[in-house]
Amino acid sequence: MSWKKVALIAAVLLVIALALHFGKSVGSAGKTAEHAAASVPVEVASARRGDIELSLQLVGRVEAWSTVTVRARVSGQLESLSFTPGTHVRKGSVLAQIDPRLLQAQLDQARGNVARDRAQLQKAQADQQRYADMLGKGFVSRADYDLYQANLAVAKAALQSDQAAQELAQAQLDYARIVAPFDGVTGAPLVYPGAQISADSTDIVVLNQVEPVRVAFNIPEDTLSAVRDALARGDVPVQVTVSGDHGAPLAGTLQFVDNAVDASTGTIVLKARFDNADYRLTPGQFVQVSLPTTRLTNVVSVPVHALQSSTNGSFVFVLGADGKVQQRPVSAGPTSAGRTVIDKGLQGGENVVTEGQMLLVDGASAHVAAR
Repeated sequence: MSWKKVALIAAVLLVIALALHFGKSVGSAGKTAEHAAASVPVEVASARRGDIELSLQLVGRVEAWSTVTVRARVSGQLESLSFTPGTHVRKGSVLAQIDPRLLQAQLDQARGNVARDRAQLQKAQADQQRYADMLGKGFVSRADYDLYQANLAVAKAALQSDQAAQELAQAQLDYARIVAPFDGVTGAPLVYPGAQISADSTDIVVLNQVEPVRVAFNIPEDTLSAVRDALARGDVPVQVTVSGDHGAPLAGTLQFVDNAVDASTGTIVLKARFDNADYRLTPGQFVQVSLPTTRLTNVVSVPVHALQSSTNGSFVFVLGADGKVQQRPVSAGPTSAGRTVIDKGLQGGENVVTEGQMLLVDGASAHVAAR
């Protein structure tokens, strides 16, 4: 055999060897990539065993604890307003002032009448005493003495009457200063300085008491018995969430259950009390209300979004320690605060998939995605 044929055979064998080597490498890499692609990234949460408060999720409306329309108790010309609309005022703060000059003059006149009556009373007392002495000595008749005794009684009555008139005039002058009856928030003025005020008829400003406040909401009549059972055990806590407010839910206490069901809607009105010390609640505002009705003890629950549905019923994917997921049929119970009670099919502490279920099948490989 010539050396050319030997060289050709050697070259062919070398090419075959190289092809086999690279084919194995590519196959191994493909299998590795295929294995890596088969492990689905997921998020998991632990099935929790414990107590769950079942609650109603409702829409409520904030009400002022009390609302008054402030009016003057005397007539006169409005001299000034002493509040800034929409601000907090304290009980006793001056809201408005009516021109006091006429009322002051009436008080001065009443004081003068009282001073005159006191002088007349002193004279009547002196005359009565003098005639009493003369009557004892027989210098005057009984009829003369009775006249001065009557004059003394008239003087006392006149003084008492004019003292009452003085107190009334003083009260009328005090009413010219219109003050806040409680701590609250003022609205817009309903009348302005220079206007003529009529007693007990001219509105000046609306004042709302907002610390505390009430939240009113309606519940279906078929849940009323559960609420009454909760009230029988003690205070019923109520939480509200304000739309657009990123703070924690506000905590209050159920305070009022109406005495009749609305026949047209089949609901009944309840009201809860909130301290509102930080003024996060405003009268007229709509809020989300959470009202607990029943307490379930020692139950297993999972996040709501872990529960899946199929034609065979509800199920969850359980991630095992070996990295495999199991499609587990479960019996789902009530839902509260973003968690669903699982009556059958799960044990506390098992990890259920909450994100990534769409890429899973029973027995698939999965791993917890890094965050």
